[in-house]
Formats: sequence, C-alpha cells, structure tokens
Amino acid sequence: MMTQEEVLHLPHEQIEAIQLEGVKKTVIACYENVEFHKRAFDEAGFDPYALESLDDLQKAPFLTKQDLRDNYPYGLFAVPLSDVKEIHMSSGTTGVATVGGYTQRDLEIWGDCFARGITYANGGPDDICHVCYGYGLFTGGLGAHYGGLAAGCTTIPMSAGNTERQIRVLREMGSTIICCTPSYAMHIADTAIEMGLDPAKDFSLRAGIHGAEPFSDNFRSDLEKKFDYKVLDVYGLTETMGPGVAIECWEQDGLHLAEDHFFAEIIDPATGKVLPDGEWGELVLTSVDREAVPVVRYRTRDITRIIPGECACGRTHRRIDRLHGRTDDMLIIRGVNVFPSQIEDVMKTFDGVSSWYQIELTRKGSLDVVTLKAEVDPDFDFDQMATIQNLQKRIKSAMKSALSVGIEVKIVEPKSIPRSEGKAKRVVDLREGE
Repeated sequence: MMTQEEVLHLPHEQIEAIQLEGVKKTVIACYENVEFHKRAFDEAGFDPYALESLDDLQKAPFLTKQDLRDNYPYGLFAVPLSDVKEIHMSSGTTGVATVGGYTQRDLEIWGDCFARGITYANGGPDDICHVCYGYGLFTGGLGAHYGGLAAGCTTIPMSAGNTERQIRVLREMGSTIICCTPSYAMHIADTAIEMGLDPAKDFSLRAGIHGAEPFSDNFRSDLEKKFDYKVLDVYGLTETMGPGVAIECWEQDGLHLAEDHFFAEIIDPATGKVLPDGEWGELVLTSVDREAVPVVRYRTRDITRIIPGECACGRTHRRIDRLHGRTDDMLIIRGVNVFPSQIEDVMKTFDGVSSWYQIELTRKGSLDVVTLKAEVDPDFDFDQMATIQNLQKRIKSAMKSALSVGIEVKIVEPKSIPRSEGKAKRVVDLREGE
C-alpha cells in the first residue's frame, strides 16, 4: 500500500486511472442500488455500464441539493442502513436538511482526507490539534477530529463556544494547530486581545485550518498578523463528505483536491457545459470510492476554477482556487452580479476598517437596496462625524469603481455586528414582508 505522500505525488495519468476505475464502480453502484439514480440515468439516456472514459461522465445527469432534499432521509443511500456507522446532516436552515451517511470505510477515508491538511501544515504526531468546529450533526468538528487522529496528532475536541475557555486551553495546552471557521478564529483573537493577551506571543499556534465559510485574502492577512501563524483554507460539504475534499498546502496557492476520492468538473452554471482549466464556473463533484451515499455530478453551487499547472510544493493533485462565492449567494444589484467576497475585498483596502461587516438587503419602492455595514477598529475616533462621513463616501466611491454598481455604506461602531461561534452571517435579507 502506498503512503499518503506517495499518493499525493503520483503522476496525474495514474490519478486519472484511479478516478476512472472508481467512477465506473460508483455509477454502477448508484444505478443498481438507488432507485432515484436508476430513474435519472434512464431518463437522461446514460448507460453506466458503457462508461469508458472520464469524459463519458458528461453524459450523466446532474445531481442537485433539491434532489437530496426530495429523497430525505435515506432515499440516496446505496448500502443497507446496517452498514452505515455514522450520519451527519446539513443545518436545513433554508429548507429540508441534506443527509450524509458513512460506512466504516467512508469514515477512514474522511479522516485521511482531512489529515492531508495537517500534513500540508507540516503537522504530525508532535502537534496538538485544537478542534473548535462544532461537533454533532455538523461535519466540521468530527471531520477535523478524525483528521487529527489520522495524522497522529494529540487532538483536543473543544467544539465551539465558551471563548474564554478556548483561550485558556490554547494557552495552557500549547495547541499548535487550530481548526475552526475563520470568523470564529478572529473572534478568539479579538477576545484574547480584549483580555490583555497577545495571541502572537501568548499562544503556540503555527497553523490554522479554517473553512466552512469564504474569507478574503485581507481577512486571512489579519488573522495571520494577530496569531503569527499560517492560515490554510479547507473545503468540503455534507453532501460529498465534509471538510477535506480540498485543502491548501503551505504555498497558499489553491486547494489541493483529494483526487483519488473525488472527480471534479467546472461547469458554466447557466448552460451546464464543462469549462477548461483556468475558467471560473460552478464546481461539480463525483465520488470515486464513497460507499454509503455516492454522488454523481453533484452541483455544489460553489464558484471556483481549476488552477492550471502544478503547485510549487510538488504534489500532483490538481488545485481549485479559493471560492469566489456561491451561485445562490450571488447578489444581483441593478442587473450586475456581485458576490459578498468582492464587497469585502474593496472594504478592506481602507485603514481603520475592521474585518467585521454585514451586507443588508432592503427594498425601497420597487428597487432593492444594498447597504454595507462596516465596523471600524476600536481605536477609530467614532465621535468625529465628518471623519465617518468622509470614510463612507470614499468606500462608496471605491465600490462603484470596482463593482460598477452603487452600494450604500454605513460605518458602525466596534463590536456592534453580532459575533458567531460558527459561520458568520454576512448577508441579512430584510426584504421579506416589505
């Protein structure tokens, strides 16, 4: 059996051979064991037994989140429930939850995938991995936990919340790698500073593996400055496994896909056409070896691209770019497509503005109004109205220049935007009922 590093340095022709063999098994398992897939394949005229190349997969129909919801809870399981050892679920905040099931083998693969991120962070048995993603039905906590164990780390299952206790454990236990959402990491850092601590000096962290929400390069830079560590982005979703589908290496030049476990395509979200490497579009994933709930051409709604060429780290698994946003998070303002991350990128070019913001959607007459509420740093002189108005005007002008659309800007006081122990709520839609 190959070591993890041997797998990560395989010639890409061998990776594609692994993918083809696995995808062939996946489509047949779906057809023979899941009534939904059998019906969908037949309606699309897709013969799973005739698949001879990875390009042939383009003949298969897409799978959507609504399909998973419509088959809640066990309609897409490809194995008997007695073979399923663990179940996770999405939050279901925007509809019926989606369910992820795992056989014992699925759990082992999950741990191996997240462990690659710890390897990318130059981590291993000498590290103390502090996990403060939420444990439970959310995949973050246990995904990172299994990864820590698989990498041989001493793993602390903190879960989310009780921030002052998090800080105490980080200091006293000497944690070297932290796993949580980027917004919660920032909250930990800011809380520590308020307590009179210096996260860069009083903690032993040298890497953070942060995911579950998009964050800008500026936000990353702020985190790295406060903790004096390196931030690695991690990608995953309940529908395909959880965190570990792709993770950044120390180069911070895209997220390496776990290509021996997932086959990725980038499509035009409007037409469904597969796009070449380098072009931005929607990420579509197919399981290579998942047993409990394999997926075929699952539309993630996440906007990214395949980065051409090999990474400077020498690993051969292809990389996706950091997420540009989601097709369902995209704001259409006066006919212009805008992602929250683009707004954040502009906002963070201004001194005195913190990493905390919220985008508020309201309606004035028949028009949608987008207001950026931007917090200022604690040392900002909030009593100087002329200074605030000038800053608002400059940010609004920069938004207009960068996005080609007008956005209202409101400067708000420090700590006035709610903090979260999980994902930050960046967009608040107040249009309902207006």
